[in-house]
Amino acid sequence: MLMGEYHHNLDDKNRLIIPAKFREELGDEFVMTRGLDGCLFIYPKDNWVKIVEHLKSLPFTKQDARNFSRFFLSGATTCEFDKQGRIIIASSLIEYASLNSSCVIVGVLDRLEIWAEERWRDFMQKNEAQLTNIAEHLFDANFEEW
Repeated sequence: MLMGEYHHNLDDKNRLIIPAKFREELGDEFVMTRGLDGCLFIYPKDNWVKIVEHLKSLPFTKQDARNFSRFFLSGATTCEFDKQGRIIIASSLIEYASLNSSCVIVGVLDRLEIWAEERWRDFMQKNEAQLTNIAEHLFDANFEEW
């Protein structure tokens, strides 16, 4: 499981170091793509395969399915780490996520998210006050029994 928050800098060659604990979880080869909410998603290869299989099962006759598949898959790229544990982020993905030198790497269960530090801060500030209400709506009354 991927979890935690780390702050690292994107260098002038579009390389970003990924914390060692995440590198172990991702394996030798993984996939990066446009994420939701203005960040990038990184999936271990086996999780990516499951997502692609699900996308294949969506009816191509549905506009939403076509649009999401285009958005999600057109930005996807297979990645691997260099000897220093860095990844190279494509300029199109840097532009999409508005990445500059300060980045936040967040583990979210089955994926990593890469955020521009300012966007991450804005996201957290916007949602922090609502988290109690969000939790109440997402989890049923038996949450304490887990």
